[in-house]
Amino acid sequence: MKEFWNERYAKESYVYGTSPNAFFKEQLSLLDMGTILLPAEGEGRNAVYAAKLGWDVYAFDYSAQAQHKAIKLSEERRVSIHYEVASFDEITFKPDFFDCIALFFVHVHPDERKTYHRKIVEWLKLGGTLLLEGFSKEQINKPSGGPKNINMLFSEKELTDDFNTLRHIEIYDFNTHLDEGSFHQGEASVIRMKGIK
Repeated sequence: MKEFWNERYAKESYVYGTSPNAFFKEQLSLLDMGTILLPAEGEGRNAVYAAKLGWDVYAFDYSAQAQHKAIKLSEERRVSIHYEVASFDEITFKPDFFDCIALFFVHVHPDERKTYHRKIVEWLKLGGTLLLEGFSKEQINKPSGGPKNINMLFSEKELTDDFNTLRHIEIYDFNTHLDEGSFHQGEASVIRMKGIK
């Protein structure tokens, strides 16, 4: 999979665009600034946006091509981000370190999903906010993006179980129109989630 993502991100263009995800942009405007983590951040569109607002931004992805483009974008926008090349298994952070953790279209193997989601919660401060947006299982036959393995797509039940230590969980499952670079285009079935530790 690392080779797949390095090949995708090797293109000169930003394949998911350089503008932040709409839900991410909306939710950041409601939060006090602090320290934020973006796992599997790809080319840096959300990380750079948060840094531009004044957040202390940490990100990681196991694609070196993704990191290269994220750093390039941050330099163009004149902001600084901490970006490591690492997988979920390799990366480590202190417990209770982040004010916000944001997962956007981070779809992993179903055998790993719950483990990674629970690992992330350990890094979140008490009172911190977790944000998530990804494709729901209804996305499986739509051409607007996402894995073609239905078990890698999200259901409300799976997310509620994965993040059952969070409080005030809000989950919305709906159809929307995506316009995020060349690989997220058109009508899509997504799930958005917000929770507080």
